[in-house]
Amino acid sequence: MEETLPAEIAKIKLKNPTMLAAGILGMTAKSLLRVARAGAGAIVTKSVGLNPRAGYPNPTIVQVKCGLINAIGLPNPGIGIFTEEIEEYKAVEDNVPLIVSVYGFSSEEFAEVASLAVKAGADAVELNVSCPHVEKTGMEIGQDPEMLHEIVRKVKNKIKKPVIVKLTPNVSDITIYAEKAERAGADAITAINTVKAMKIDIKTAKPVLANKFGGLSGPAIKPIAVRCVYEIFEIVKIPVIGCGGISNWKDALEFIMAGASAIQIGTAIAFKDIGIFKNITKGIKLYMEKKGYRSIKEIVGQAHKK
Repeated sequence: MEETLPAEIAKIKLKNPTMLAAGILGMTAKSLLRVARAGAGAIVTKSVGLNPRAGYPNPTIVQVKCGLINAIGLPNPGIGIFTEEIEEYKAVEDNVPLIVSVYGFSSEEFAEVASLAVKAGADAVELNVSCPHVEKTGMEIGQDPEMLHEIVRKVKNKIKKPVIVKLTPNVSDITIYAEKAERAGADAITAINTVKAMKIDIKTAKPVLANKFGGLSGPAIKPIAVRCVYEIFEIVKIPVIGCGGISNWKDALEFIMAGASAIQIGTAIAFKDIGIFKNITKGIKLYMEKKGYRSIKEIVGQAHKK
């Protein structure tokens, strides 16, 4: 019997608080359906843009002791083709909510991609303003408060579905950007994307990744992500989604106590297996039963209570 543990993000009802993070298994309807059937409460697709993008040449991923560094380069078929995958996924009854991650090189592009995703059936969009390895989009936008505000506002004016903003940790004070996103109309915040990093091969004295720099994900960034969620929760009134290094139910609870209403899982799927969604939900549920909690809402932000 599948574990259920109702949660909610920006009026999107989830059967449990686990979500697939953008960047993992999210570019075809078949992979999306596989994750949904594996127990995820919601799905976030890989990031898609207005036009097709090939991404970077290999090597694009390197494993390090504390996780993975990737510089894939946002490869995607473009929203025009990807709408077919959205429609195929949405055609299956009783599926979990689908959130399409979108990026652009201008506020107009963000809005256009978001609009096409929603028309195809997306339940919400997540704005990728935090990718650390593609120039003129992602993190470069997410490090500019005014540009961030403009993008969120333009997307909100274009679509009626919830807009989630995924923030970068590669800033001095993430709360500034969370507050900007909220003021512009964002319905929720995802914290965080990967941390800018690199690895050098000492035999060749050259960077391992073709792009030189990439984004570090996995256990090493969990304490950073927890801190970001904690800080953002104290500043904004909109829901926060925790993301970064979650690999078990204890990690998930840490994020929830810091202020996350739901959590996203990415790199752990590569190191473990797709059954992680059910395992985390089961672990949280057992913890709640033991402690006498009746809902996830009772735990959200517990670490802030005096």
